[in-house]
Amino acid sequence: MSSKAKSSEALKVVVRCRPTNRREEAAGYDSIVAMDIKLGQLTMRHPRANPGELPKTFTFDAVYDANSKQADLYDETVRPLIDSVLQGFNGTIFAYGQTGTGKTYTMQGVWAEAEKRGVIPNTFDHIFTHISRSQNQQYLVRASYLEIYQEEIRDLLCKDQNKKLELKENPETGVYIKDLSSYVTKNVKEIEHVMNLGNQSRSVACTNMNEHSSRSHTIFVITVECSEMGVDGEEHIRVGKLNLVDLAGSERQNKTGVNGDRPKEASKINLSLSALGNVISALVDGRSTHIPYRDSKLTRLLQDSLGGNAKTIMVATLGPASVNYDETLSTLRFANRAKNIKNKPRINEDPKDTLLREFQEEIARLKAQLEKRGMLSKKRRRNSRRLKSVDGDGTPDTEVEEDNEDKLIEKNVGCYLKEQAERIEQEKAAIQDDHSLLAEEKLKLIEEKEKMMDDLTKEQKATEMLAVKFKSMESKLLVGGKNIMDHTNEQQKMLEIKRQEIAEQVNASRLSIGVTRSPSYPKHYVFIFPLQLTYIISAFFMLIDPLD
Repeated sequence: MSSKAKSSEALKVVVRCRPTNRREEAAGYDSIVAMDIKLGQLTMRHPRANPGELPKTFTFDAVYDANSKQADLYDETVRPLIDSVLQGFNGTIFAYGQTGTGKTYTMQGVWAEAEKRGVIPNTFDHIFTHISRSQNQQYLVRASYLEIYQEEIRDLLCKDQNKKLELKENPETGVYIKDLSSYVTKNVKEIEHVMNLGNQSRSVACTNMNEHSSRSHTIFVITVECSEMGVDGEEHIRVGKLNLVDLAGSERQNKTGVNGDRPKEASKINLSLSALGNVISALVDGRSTHIPYRDSKLTRLLQDSLGGNAKTIMVATLGPASVNYDETLSTLRFANRAKNIKNKPRINEDPKDTLLREFQEEIARLKAQLEKRGMLSKKRRRNSRRLKSVDGDGTPDTEVEEDNEDKLIEKNVGCYLKEQAERIEQEKAAIQDDHSLLAEEKLKLIEEKEKMMDDLTKEQKATEMLAVKFKSMESKLLVGGKNIMDHTNEQQKMLEIKRQEIAEQVNASRLSIGVTRSPSYPKHYVFIFPLQLTYIISAFFMLIDPLD
């Protein structure tokens, strides 16, 4: 497998703090977390700290307070990673934190409300919007969904939930799960359906910390294969794999109030999270010669994401209440270690055994058979040899033309079959009327004609089956310029562009904010903000009313 190497880059770590919930407000717990969004800093004070005791301070790539929106986190932090996956990099996003701090809300959110949709549904929109706007590229998108429950891997898309899956390792592609289900998806609606099916099989339970607590780690895997003609005139395939990880909660059992089978679940959860912490500690400790990836199924599956061939984002989620001081501090220390991990991502170019290549070869084989049988017109042959795209000026969609052509072909084939049947019947009648033939000769000739008709019918059925298979496989390969997003319109596209511009300006401002010590007041700091912040404010108002 050839690949384009890239220098190492740090794992990106962001922290998100949810608002105080009703239970915490009713109990009168204080908020102990403060954030400086511009500097990416978080301070936390001990609830019983002495008056002169300084709070603990942490700095991350970004911090998101209780007022942050789902779109803020996605546009500023996640969007660049998804763009990289579409270019052929591996990517991983995982949420880590105490139960009830918003991991699942961050990753999934509320699907029915646009403003509350999380990382995963926004990623679905992002991927298929990108494909719809691409040109001269062919895509295949497939999805898998698994959970790690009590150190057993379960396929959430498989009917047999008791089937145990095994981890394997491939020298080319790394760790993988043998016999894991994978579904080709053509649009947002289809991939959402795949996730909804899997969510129905997830292991959740009610605990003191959360009414719908995830009792397992889940990973939704999206593989994006892209075929494009290179400058060398050869076709090249890039494969990006995205892991969307929702980890179970990290907390002590006596706080969750679990009982029955739940203590065993909690023990397994803490075991795998402890193994994750050990892997991170070993990676950031320059003296470690052994990284304990094999200590849990979770760390095996995340092996490439932690120190390997992937771009990785960790979202650490917090609760602000004083009652959870220990868990919050533990999460922050975990995140603080993780930001020192170095990955070496590279573009996965022309790997062996890609599904896209298999589809292309099978489609070519079916097309050759159909051409031999005369089922493809010259126009369809030309179109199938090149990638079909439409520029943004409203050029007619080739797919519509081909649909009409398919119907015309079916009609012509039906007429041809009818004509042949009528011709054979006429020949049979002529044989019957031919008094120069003996009875035995007539019978033999009529049987030959009937066999011809039977062979013709069988041939037609076989051809129709080939055509159906050809069309089905061809439809799964996505090309730009087609309306594969059911609910995308021009206003949404404009809004998305403005959101992206704002996110880029916010990120740029974070990097360029200067911090200097005031000469008059040596113990105080003066923050120098760049001019870009004024543009962010105006862009924000444009976002509120994008297309007035």
